[in-house]
Amino acid sequence: MTASRRTVVVAVNPMAAFGHRRDAGPRTVERLRASGRTVIAVEQANRELLRRETAKALADGPDALVVVGGDGMASLGIDLVAETGLPLGIVASGTGNDLADGLGLPVDDTEAAIDRLLEALDMAPRVIDAARIRHGELTTWFGCVLSAGFDARVNERANLMTRPRGRGRYVLAMLRELATLRPRRYRIVADGEPMELEAMLVSVANNPSLGGGMRIAPDARLDDGRLDLFVVARMSRLRFLRLFPRVFAGTHTDLPEVTLRRVSTVRIEADDVIVYADGERIGPLPVEVTVVPAALRVLA
Repeated sequence: MTASRRTVVVAVNPMAAFGHRRDAGPRTVERLRASGRTVIAVEQANRELLRRETAKALADGPDALVVVGGDGMASLGIDLVAETGLPLGIVASGTGNDLADGLGLPVDDTEAAIDRLLEALDMAPRVIDAARIRHGELTTWFGCVLSAGFDARVNERANLMTRPRGRGRYVLAMLRELATLRPRRYRIVADGEPMELEAMLVSVANNPSLGGGMRIAPDARLDDGRLDLFVVARMSRLRFLRLFPRVFAGTHTDLPEVTLRRVSTVRIEADDVIVYADGERIGPLPVEVTVVPAALRVLA
């Protein structure tokens, strides 16, 4: 046990899960206040404005940051508190809640998620790794997975679509991307070892899953001080279409085109490839990703 954390900043994405769980933020704030805590609530529809206002609230020295939303909100929280020692709590209420799931937190029940948060506020936080991205002059962080291939292109296309809402938008985006799917030539340096290869998909995982349950690196661990470099080598479009569903069950790792390698640092280069991390756009390659062991304290 540890001293109860009394002052909490709560950052809310009201459009998490496309607004279908809009009550999660107000309910989290209500229950935290009912528990006797001082709550500084920050809610903005614009991510950059939300990040700025949350950073201002953190400057006053609260005892914890709680984010309400999906993996995008978790990523925002990680970017603000990594290596600071400030604990991060997550009330999962997004379309993809992979980090919360990896931490063993409730992902389909807001009240259960808040119950767990209230318990964790009175306990020692769990210490996990985070991954630092260097992209040009930008340095940012992620907790789940960085994508630099087919899955990133699906995310890019889905973000440009206005219909349909919800998960159906990503399914449609995936089908449209499959129509033009082709391998890309990558230049990768993994822990100092250079390699060139043609691949359909390249990802770097700290967590087993991304995208609401795609278990691309089923043996990844949040606290092992390593990242999992996941590569799907060149294959036909038809074979890729047939095998891709196995990723959701995590049964793809024995395929000859799939390689998983534990790394500490990896640099990825390719032409005309966009990078996403935890569902958030980073920009075009190249990037360098480094694991930072024990960079994050989480209320789990």
